[in-house]
Amino acid sequence: MEGINAKYVSQKISKTRWRPVSSSYLQQPDIFATGSWDNEDNNISIWSIGENGVSSMDGEFEGDPQLVCEYKHNGDVLDLQFLDQDRIVTASSTGAVTIFRHHHDSQTLSVSQRWERAHHYPCGNAPCTGVVCNSPEIVTVGEDGRIMLFRADQEGVLRTIEKADSSTIHAVTFLRTTEILTVNSIGQLKLWDFRQQGNEPSQILSLTGDRVPLHCVDRHPNQQHIVATGGQDGMLCIWDVRQGNMPFSLMEAHTAEMWEVHFHPSNPDHLFSCSEDGSLLHWETSSNSDMPSFLQGGRNTSIISRSAIAPASGNQSLISAWLTGDSSKGHLETTHMLPSQMLSVNSLDVLGQCLVCGTDGEAIYVNRRVPI
Repeated sequence: MEGINAKYVSQKISKTRWRPVSSSYLQQPDIFATGSWDNEDNNISIWSIGENGVSSMDGEFEGDPQLVCEYKHNGDVLDLQFLDQDRIVTASSTGAVTIFRHHHDSQTLSVSQRWERAHHYPCGNAPCTGVVCNSPEIVTVGEDGRIMLFRADQEGVLRTIEKADSSTIHAVTFLRTTEILTVNSIGQLKLWDFRQQGNEPSQILSLTGDRVPLHCVDRHPNQQHIVATGGQDGMLCIWDVRQGNMPFSLMEAHTAEMWEVHFHPSNPDHLFSCSEDGSLLHWETSSNSDMPSFLQGGRNTSIISRSAIAPASGNQSLISAWLTGDSSKGHLETTHMLPSQMLSVNSLDVLGQCLVCGTDGEAIYVNRRVPI
């Protein structure tokens, strides 16, 4: 596929994230991190697509990602997030939460902090399944149903919500500075407010009918009440947490489990999802019916969608295109971003015009010309 570089890395990649860039709007990311899983030895690795690459005459990148440094990771990397430009937080299948520091001068990684048994059962460790950062705060969730709150500059645990869930919590994201949203294995979204002292969620939303596990969640970068989730059945769900307790819309996205979903951080009319079925989809919603230029030229952009379930408020000053319910009218377009895949696409991240994803096919794919 045009614009995509594939790098074969001899390990299954479970997570991949771009390093944050400075506030300069024009700067494109050039460093990303990956974590591996289901290998004899797992690693956290730093990759560069910057000066180690080869630029063509028109300034566009033409080379593979280059390995900068790596560090052995105990257990599978089940989640990975940058805390800032120097530090990376990982969630392990052993239950540990670790902060790694990337030393730019020596191009090495070291362990800065570790909470060894952050998640555990009475008789053993429980996998830490998700992590989200709002520096210096770190929130983790696990198979043990716990929610843990840490600060990167403190050794102890800031707060524990015991028995936050009776089922596995699969993912977590910040809604606001003091609020988080979790998704679990029985199809529920739960909102938590750290200003409240109790161990009960402030709101519960759920899919009706079958309790389909939800695996991933992301919130709209500008309108925090809009949330996207994906789960076991491959459905993409858009929620308005202000409106009722059910998803606003459901779209048939993938034919197997959806592992990650991400709004573009600066252009949230674009959304990306990846799946066990080996596909990586780029979704674009627009308020007009003109097909975007990058979708013209014979690509298959058909989707099957179900119209909106919950009505939107009539008094909203700003109504997101994701909440117009017009997906069935052709206002939502999808594009396959990868060549035909046989094995799972486990993780993706997008920043600026750059997209990276990791697969069970022991490959990393980088696209530096994402049409945003």
